[in-house]
Amino acid sequence: MKKYVVKRIVQMVPVLILVSIFSFMIIHLAPGDPLNMYIRQDMTQQEIDDLREDLGLDGTVVEQYFAWLREICRGNFGNSVINHQPVAAQIFEKLPATILLMGTAFLLSLLGSIPLGLWSGMKKNKLADQVVSVLSYIGISIPSFWLALMLIIVFALNLHLLPSNGMRTVGSDSVIDVLQHLILPSIVLSVGNMAVFTRYIRSNTISQLEEEYVLTAKAKGVPRRKIMTGHVLKNCLLPVITLAGMNLASLVTGSFIIESVFGWPGMGTLGMSAINSRDYPMIMGFTMLSCVILIIGNFLADLLYGVADPRIKQEVKRHRES
Repeated sequence: MKKYVVKRIVQMVPVLILVSIFSFMIIHLAPGDPLNMYIRQDMTQQEIDDLREDLGLDGTVVEQYFAWLREICRGNFGNSVINHQPVAAQIFEKLPATILLMGTAFLLSLLGSIPLGLWSGMKKNKLADQVVSVLSYIGISIPSFWLALMLIIVFALNLHLLPSNGMRTVGSDSVIDVLQHLILPSIVLSVGNMAVFTRYIRSNTISQLEEEYVLTAKAKGVPRRKIMTGHVLKNCLLPVITLAGMNLASLVTGSFIIESVFGWPGMGTLGMSAINSRDYPMIMGFTMLSCVILIIGNFLADLLYGVADPRIKQEVKRHRES
């Protein structure tokens, strides 16, 4: 296992380098110049050149990339060109709120999709299956920002049941208050993944119910509930594990819009501000963090594969012995 972990970590390095190169080039080759936000009409050319050097915008794109890479290797993620504060400190300050939102949304998507997918697969082509399928297609197709606005209008403005923005009510530090603020954004962020997971679990449930081991268990009189939870569910979770690992990064990027709509004080609001102001160091910080989360998600998915299917552990063991 240690060799496998080390091997995967080594494989992460070229992926991170390639992502950093393409991201840096795309960001810096985009039209516009962030220096224009700081230039005043009374500034001389020398002052403009000095300002460009202070902001790290002097030299070619390649020179800027290697200068940025050298600082990264030293553990310095640079300073924001907007507020001149360290990028890493600002991101890690906002990271806990985003992790709370992402984790809750991810948990909701799993808790909702597993029973719905199994139930839909068991009721193939029946009314329950058709209802779940229609709801899944709606969940996949519906724009998250529109759903967020509709939930705010219904539950916050009309019914006054839940808060519409922020993470806490002014003057309140209770956990219940945070949970109340968390309900709407986590639901919106979980709908898309829940719909996708439900479709995959339904499809795999249908195929697993036609396997010989299920038919044999039914012939022996094993209760259907035990068949579904003890055998079918494990095999249905394998593709969901892969999707879950791949969708961790999409939760980060999706939270940008959701956090902006709900005023959630996480990385999303900070990221949108950086994009609008062309804050290159901050944008690169978010990009690399999303890449790391995606890689870690895939790595955890590989480990969970062995937990869900012991045959994979045995295959890896035989491969090492040979």
